[in-house]
Amino acid sequence: MITIVDYQMGNLRSVQKGFERVGHQATIASAPGEIAQAEKLVLPGVGAFADAIAELRRRDLVEPIREHIAAGKPFLGICLGLQLLMDHSYEDGEHEGLGIVPGKVVRFNVPREYKVPHMGWNELALKRPAPIFGGLAEGTHVYFVHSYYVVPDDPAVVAAEAAYPAPFCAAIWRDNLFATQFHPEKSQACGLRILRNFGELG
Repeated sequence: MITIVDYQMGNLRSVQKGFERVGHQATIASAPGEIAQAEKLVLPGVGAFADAIAELRRRDLVEPIREHIAAGKPFLGICLGLQLLMDHSYEDGEHEGLGIVPGKVVRFNVPREYKVPHMGWNELALKRPAPIFGGLAEGTHVYFVHSYYVVPDDPAVVAAEAAYPAPFCAAIWRDNLFATQFHPEKSQACGLRILRNFGELG
C-alpha cells in the first residue's frame, strides 16, 4: 500500500489519482500512526517551506517520516516534499528542515528574461539510473512549478538535473529515498511511468 502524507500543503488527490491510473492503490493519511505503518510513503507539497515544516511538526509527522526512511522503506518526495528533506531553506528567511539529506534550499538567481517562478515543461537530464526512472528516455520533459531548488551537500545524490538557464537539481536518489522537484502527477505519460516504477519497488 502507498500512503500519501496529508499535511494540508498539496494537491493530494491528483497524486492519488496518478497512482490509481497506473494500477497502484494509494491512501491519504494524516495520523502519525498511519504514517508509521506505511509500506511506501509519498510526501507531496505545494506552498511555503516555513508553513509546511511547521505543519509537519504540529501534526507530529516528522519522526514517523524519518523512521520510515531510516527503516529502508520506499519514500518519494514531490516538489516541496523534496525541499523539506534538506537541512535549511532560505525561503523568506532561514528555516530548519527535516535534515534527512544534507543540503539547502535556495531561490533562483536568473537573468531578467527568465521568470520566477520557473513554471512549465523542461527537459530532464538523467545523471544516475534511479529505479524510478526506468524506461524513461534521455531528454524527457517534465512539469515544474517552483521558485526555489535544492543544493545537496553531496552531489552524488543528484539523480537528474534540468536547466533554468544553469543546471539545477531536479531529482535526488539515495538508497530507498527518491524525490523530485518536478511534479510526476502533472507530467503526463513519463510522470505516470515514474509513479508506476515507485509503486513497483520491493
